[in-house]
Amino acid sequence: MRVLLTGSAGFIGSHVAEALRARGHEVRGLDLLPGGEVGDVRDRDAVARCVRGVDAVCHQAAMVGLGVDVFDLPAYTSVNVAGTAVLLAEMARAGVHRLVLASSMVVYGEGAYTCRSHGDVRPGPRTEDDLRAGRFEPPCPECGSPLEPGVVGEDTALDPRNVYADTKVAQEHLAASWARMTGGRVAALRYHNVYGPRMPLDTPYAGVAALFRSRLERGEAPLVYEDGRQRRDFVHVRDVARANVLALERLEVAQDARLRAFNIASGNPRSIADMAEALAAVHGGPAPQVTGGYRLGDVRHIVASPERARQELGYEAEVPFAGGIAEFAKATVGTGR
Repeated sequence: MRVLLTGSAGFIGSHVAEALRARGHEVRGLDLLPGGEVGDVRDRDAVARCVRGVDAVCHQAAMVGLGVDVFDLPAYTSVNVAGTAVLLAEMARAGVHRLVLASSMVVYGEGAYTCRSHGDVRPGPRTEDDLRAGRFEPPCPECGSPLEPGVVGEDTALDPRNVYADTKVAQEHLAASWARMTGGRVAALRYHNVYGPRMPLDTPYAGVAALFRSRLERGEAPLVYEDGRQRRDFVHVRDVARANVLALERLEVAQDARLRAFNIASGNPRSIADMAEALAAVHGGPAPQVTGGYRLGDVRHIVASPERARQELGYEAEVPFAGGIAEFAKATVGTGR
């Protein structure tokens, strides 16, 4: 099929482009960087040119990362929300009805938790007083007792905790509205912590794996926030690219829902300290330092099941953690996003 790929020159987008072409699909790229049609997803004329005549759209273009401060709000909403709205409108105008949307696990906020007394609960944002005092685990919102973290499914209520998460929720809502109005189909792929070759370094908007490697490249110890025991699911970029191809190829499978969300994860969660230690060991750099520092927009644990993606898309992560980290420690990196 002919696929418009936004963000085609970026970290994840460039891998998606390779995976699509390897499957015999024709890729038309749109990106601010060279590598396809050079253009902005917010530019209606550029999007209209690129979407004309394609069979499907794979939307990767976005401003990523947690955000530095409140002054990032206009940029995130402009690129992620307004840009997605322009794309959806031009897809409708061109009669394109298939969309794979790059979403994120950040839409969930905190992960799933269970209280011994109150069962399944959703703790609110952690307070700065608690974080400053080193109380990193969120307490039960009913009784204040310690909680047992669990696994998030796609039907969990969304609870964004930072501006990037807000814009990802907005993208999903816009895509769902587009689907209802046009009869289109959307696969919203909620990526977990993606890492791998071409990941951009030396930017405050980078993911934690890139921040660790940036310090190792300078001969400095990776700095681990909180106590390092916060849990994430690190998924290799080639597995994420393959998930995009599977979603595009299977979107015509009949579904009651016009938008279907999928967790794209490895299914084997690790702590942040595990990632830092593994990367430092392979890179040969200094051992990580656990700082006790924190960021207010961070969540403590977010681990999700990829079972729906396995059953409905045929997706399973193939790159093992040890092998993926060994490759990433020495791989070529990106410069922008």
